[in-house]
Amino acid sequence: MERTTILYEQPAEGVARIVLNRPEMRNAQDTRLLYELNDALDEAAHDPAIRVIILAANGPHFSAGHDIRETGHLETQAQFRPVGTQAGYRAPGAEGRMAREEEVYVGFCERWRNIPKPTIAAVQGSCISGGLMLAWPMDLIIAADDAKFVDVTVAMGIAGVEYFAHPWEVGVRKAKEMLFTGDPLSAEEAKQLGMVNRVVPRAELEAQTLALAQKIARQPTFAVKSAKLAVNTAQDAQGRHAAFAAAFAMHHLNHSHAMEVHGVPVDPNGIHGGVRKAYKEGEEPFRRPAATSASS
Repeated sequence: MERTTILYEQPAEGVARIVLNRPEMRNAQDTRLLYELNDALDEAAHDPAIRVIILAANGPHFSAGHDIRETGHLETQAQFRPVGTQAGYRAPGAEGRMAREEEVYVGFCERWRNIPKPTIAAVQGSCISGGLMLAWPMDLIIAADDAKFVDVTVAMGIAGVEYFAHPWEVGVRKAKEMLFTGDPLSAEEAKQLGMVNRVVPRAELEAQTLALAQKIARQPTFAVKSAKLAVNTAQDAQGRHAAFAAAFAMHHLNHSHAMEVHGVPVDPNGIHGGVRKAYKEGEEPFRRPAATSASS
């Protein structure tokens, strides 16, 4: 796959660094970026010379989240081989939207979480909504001191991002506050809550993340793989997967509600009317499917 939005580097022996390279869009995730990122992570996962994977980003911000301005997303998706077994992305109504999001959002995040090698996210600047879905599946998060983590989806009429890890990442009480208010978490607060492993000066983010990756790369690979599986299994035994499935269903109930009330999949008055200003009604991916009329 020719990558235009992702860089793949090997900065040290045993370490792959995958870099989001769409800084002009604040690394907003369009369909191409997500498939290219998945392809790069697959390459690192299958390369026996790679022991640790770093996910980083070019520019001042880690990721502004989903690129809701993207047009022609179904045509772009058709260029890539599906990773999961979902189908019917062009089906009208909730059926098509839910199938697509199960592929490119929840499906990808689950795959990345379960890569049998340690992964580290290096986060600087803003990590907004869908950006959390890039950092959270990684095993460790190293944050620059200027990093901020925020989920603004409730302000857009949605219960939370598709990969609903909030209660596990920051705890139940803070998860509710994070969602209800849309207020950001600073890097230091995220560290205190256990979501972030380390906070480092912005200028040292790349070097300190690489140093940690090299330290982990010296460990026996099978033992590290087994330890990761043991921790992930403990988390799954708490009901993580079932809770995620329920949250994903509510996410799409909210999309369907917004389509019925507003004709677009999010509340256009959200974030003090900013959604309406940013995204024109009738423009993809907000266009009603052809099989659905405005009166339905």
